Amino acid sequence: MPQTIPVDGARRSDAISIARVICILGVVYVHAWTGQNGEALAALRGSGQDNLRWTLMEIFGRSAVPLLGLISGWLVAASGRTRNLPSHVERKTRTILLPMILWNLLAILFVSGAAWLFGLSAPQPQSLWWIIDEVLILTRNPDIDVQMPFLRDLFLCMLAAPLFVRLPGWMLALIGLAAGAAHIAGMGPPVLMRASILFFFILGILARRNAWEETVARLPFLLALLPFALLMGAQLYRSITVGDGGWQVTQRGLDLAVRIAAAIAFWRIAWALAGSVARGLLLRIEPFAFFLFCAHLILIWLGGPVLGAVFGPMGSPFYPVYLILQPLIVLAVVVMIGLALQRVAPGLATFLSGGRLRAR
Repeated sequence: MPQTIPVDGARRSDAISIARVICILGVVYVHAWTGQNGEALAALRGSGQDNLRWTLMEIFGRSAVPLLGLISGWLVAASGRTRNLPSHVERKTRTILLPMILWNLLAILFVSGAAWLFGLSAPQPQSLWWIIDEVLILTRNPDIDVQMPFLRDLFLCMLAAPLFVRLPGWMLALIGLAAGAAHIAGMGPPVLMRASILFFFILGILARRNAWEETVARLPFLLALLPFALLMGAQLYRSITVGDGGWQVTQRGLDLAVRIAAAIAFWRIAWALAGSVARGLLLRIEPFAFFLFCAHLILIWLGGPVLGAVFGPMGSPFYPVYLILQPLIVLAVVVMIGLALQRVAPGLATFLSGGRLRAR
């Protein structure tokens, strides 16, 4: 691989699409089925399988997500349509908020329905307010689709985007620093469920203005990955060996540093993949990425125990194989569902995919 690569617009567009794919596939590891409750997971703490699970979660899951927020900010800053407030809000309501609401309703229908009908160990409606909060994410993170606060907070960032793109760089930097400080201090809810999403959204706007994506794309590959590797070593030591405890501010500060380094590393990886033989396959997957993000936890709730009966829960000899393959298994199911919907209900496919899957 050459040490430096010239930047061009077509490859950058491909790299953005590929980054979405690898980031969202990584998110699946954060929610991977274990077949164990909290007490059993605590008993497995420090085992080889538990260490593997934490390693996959940290490297490919939590660490990759910030790049999604950063890309969203970069694209908003690059779009002239952002400055037209009514059409911007209408477009983001249609492609982010309304799909989030429908997916949360589907999660209650399928997951809670399976719990009620078949005894699946899963959350069930406790009150009308529980349903409202589960669907709209007003005051808490959902019990079923726990990844959806990203879309909720991203939509709020989008509402403010017409203002953000008009602000001078120093004001944006102050807002970003405030969001980073809120993340480290553990502040945010119920305004933002995750203040780090605003931090990376602002960082994306600043990256666009200063062409930081080009700077990172030109970095030697190993140099771009080195900070992430070093910080991830510290993060894994904390997660696996130390665990959660005191020094919460220090832990959250390390977490934010890891996420920044991860955004750099995964963008450089996406850039490299955009020039590799894997490009074509990854670009064919990209239209399903939003669908995958929204649907994967429903599929894990419902399908995890089914395949778990074959591979066994965490602690079983074949569980590591199941764990490693879960993103690909979920992706395969999502592609089949998405293709079927494109044929029989193209409007629904377009809506559930945030406009990515259209009639064939």
